[in-house]
Amino acid sequence: MIRFVLRLIGLLSLALGFIFLVYDGTKSIADQRLFVTKVSDVWVALNDTGLAQLQPAVERLAPWLWDPVLIRFLSAPSSLVLVILGAILLVLGRKRRPLIGYGRD
Repeated sequence: MIRFVLRLIGLLSLALGFIFLVYDGTKSIADQRLFVTKVSDVWVALNDTGLAQLQPAVERLAPWLWDPVLIRFLSAPSSLVLVILGAILLVLGRKRRPLIGYGRD
């Protein structure tokens, strides 16, 4: 059951990553300049106060984690992050290979 959920979320993440890639490509062609949707832009569009609440919480727990790690993650292209997340979830949720030659109980 868990593998099914992991594969489902992985496929949805891959599809959403492809949608963001097409959106960025269409907007880049229309504006005649490179346009990349960042993870922080998507986060602000979904929940505008969540990012502002996350920063003090992370800085209180681990101040070194906010500046080099999360700032770089939030400035990454959203399509790339979703495709990588989807690929990882698909690998984690794949079916096990059958044993060849004999079976274990």
